[in-house]
Amino acid sequence: MIQTTSGPAGGDPNDKFDDEDYPAYSMGSAAQILGTTPGFLRSLDEANLLVPHRSEGGHRRYSRYQLRVAARARELVDRGTALEAACRIIVLEDQLAEAQALNTELHRRLNAR
Repeated sequence: MIQTTSGPAGGDPNDKFDDEDYPAYSMGSAAQILGTTPGFLRSLDEANLLVPHRSEGGHRRYSRYQLRVAARARELVDRGTALEAACRIIVLEDQLAEAQALNTELHRRLNAR
């Protein structure tokens, strides 16, 4: 499951312009940007790939980071990958990127000694 790390509350409103995790996009806007349907975005939510934020009215709101994840899912599905497999691939890619970043940081610390 891909979640964002920050929520919409707190801080300077101008900080939200560059916040990758700020849920700025409605489902309709997100679908239009991605060139897909709201149903596709709902399917990513149902598959637990994305957990969109909810507005006070209960509407899904997506961040730029989540749009990139959804775009990757769409790319894989468009190439013929089943949705469940696409979601698993994306989770594994995310875990690999985290592990590589941690490995790089550990090597940096080791070399600094």
